[in-house]
Amino acid sequence: MCTGRVDFTHILRSFADGCDGVFVGGCHLGECNYITNGNYHAQNMVALTKKLLERIGLNPERLRMAFMSGAEANLYTEHVNSFVKKIKELGPLGVMEGIGKEDLDARLAELIRQVPYIKIMTNEKLAKQLTNHEDVEKLFTTEDVEKLFSEKISYYIDPEKCQACMTCARRCPMDAIISAKKEVHIIEQDKCIRCGACFAACPPQFSAIVKLVGQPAPPPLPEGQRAVVKKSKEATA
Repeated sequence: MCTGRVDFTHILRSFADGCDGVFVGGCHLGECNYITNGNYHAQNMVALTKKLLERIGLNPERLRMAFMSGAEANLYTEHVNSFVKKIKELGPLGVMEGIGKEDLDARLAELIRQVPYIKIMTNEKLAKQLTNHEDVEKLFTTEDVEKLFSEKISYYIDPEKCQACMTCARRCPMDAIISAKKEVHIIEQDKCIRCGACFAACPPQFSAIVKLVGQPAPPPLPEGQRAVVKKSKEATA
């Protein structure tokens, strides 16, 4: 398949399933068979994933991308043999890095959970068509990656504005919104991937969902105190 379809999750799940290294082979840049230039996107995605692996304590050299055509079997063999040699030098996943299996599993699981948020926040850079290797290496800095996690976005439903219309709950891809009828909706922060679907879906006449940057969401209303106070037509007009 086109490398443009290779996702962060494919790579991270491979590591989570016990692979010691992941190799991505793509067409030469500028020679996309599908006219989508998906290999540019894959190149940027791999560059970012390396930074993410480094952030959780894994050697980024466990992930590599190389470019070749379907007719260059010799080149493919050279790339794969070189990568296999490198992975053998690094040893089993987590061992060289000094990370226990349980801890490693937890780190990878949390990173996989953050993938939708990461994609949303880096979408513009992932779409860049860069031909210079140095430019690709500079596309995502360590500081950029740290900012992703230190300045997290979160969403909160204002209990004074929510009208229990259930629109946000229907749009949430993770079922992270508790949406009982005639009760203020609640975002379960542990399930929320901060994709912003609820924020975009909330009817503008209510504007009940608040986007928070760099601060935790307030605690939800306790059960039994979530009854919706309906707005009058004049108030919502």
